[in-house]
Amino acid sequence: MAEVVYIDPAQPSDHLIHQVAKVIKGGGIIIYPTETLYGLGANPFDPEAVERLFRIKGREAGKPIPFLIKDQEMLETLVADVPSTAKQLMEQYWPGPLTLIFRAKEGLPPLLRGEAGTIGVRISTHPIARLIVEAVDIPLTATSANPAGEKDLTDARSIAEILGDQVDLVIDGGNVAGQGSTVVDLTVDPPRVVRAGMIKFSPPFSKGG
Repeated sequence: MAEVVYIDPAQPSDHLIHQVAKVIKGGGIIIYPTETLYGLGANPFDPEAVERLFRIKGREAGKPIPFLIKDQEMLETLVADVPSTAKQLMEQYWPGPLTLIFRAKEGLPPLLRGEAGTIGVRISTHPIARLIVEAVDIPLTATSANPAGEKDLTDARSIAEILGDQVDLVIDGGNVAGQGSTVVDLTVDPPRVVRAGMIKFSPPFSKGG
């Protein structure tokens, strides 16, 4: 069973955040809180860590996973372009529970680009998640911490009972909202809502599956 470490989201410990970053940089996998759900965190530039994450999640290898980033400067290292609609959405909803799908920049590892050559990213409002991403200074995988197809859990201890023997560290940051981020695909015109989540949109966004 992985160690479960409590980090107070109101006053995150710098020491503990750096311990978490060390685990990720060392190829480990963590469970950590965001403002939506708990996530499975790994270094996406480490193929072995990502392969292990897919096994834990029970996710198809070709199915893309979302990432947290620290700022728009990091975004520009990952995407081919930032359309005007994206800039408007980012200004209004970032940081926040909105995942935006962009065309990925050429040269990124296949696991970052997905089969369709796209990448889904957001900036989290959760203080623990944001500090972790800042500490590792790379995108952080943000797929939900539950086996594929199973219900989402909102507390770290329950998640640890299910996945704790498969990860390296569990961060208990208290209960989370329990609803995923809204996902908008910006690679089509008009932009398409791929998944309804915490943020609600009205037309002109098209609805998609």
